[in-house]
Amino acid sequence: MPDRSEYEALDVAPGVRIPLAELEIQAIGGGGPGGQHVNRSATRIALQWNVRTTRALHDEQRARVLDKLAARLDSNGAVRIVAGEFRSQQQNRRAALDRLRQLVSRALIVPRPRKATRPSRGAVEERLNAKRQRAQTKQQRRRGHED
Repeated sequence: MPDRSEYEALDVAPGVRIPLAELEIQAIGGGGPGGQHVNRSATRIALQWNVRTTRALHDEQRARVLDKLAARLDSNGAVRIVAGEFRSQQQNRRAALDRLRQLVSRALIVPRPRKATRPSRGAVEERLNAKRQRAQTKQQRRRGHED
């Protein structure tokens, strides 16, 4: 019988679902201070997803994600997320999946192209009047100027 995770996917954005089978999820031991619980249980979750080999993205999306997440990718094109703020392995797993979802959905956002606009005639006149007023104020402060 196939594993349940083969059929499940992480919804990232409209039309983008990352199959959980593509994610490498590993439970690791907690580091640093914490006492008996942290030393005995592997509750931290390390999640790894390869952007270059995924089937969840088409070429344009893949290029966008590779560009936006370039600083977070390793040499193989995989992004790694570690979650260890909770005592529960399930909560850390959920937190890591949520972080991946947010990271990828933000990377997929296509910014609207800026439409070039011109300032209105009134705005230009107002700016020039302000400049004239400022120049006049400075002119009056000069030595030897008597009005």
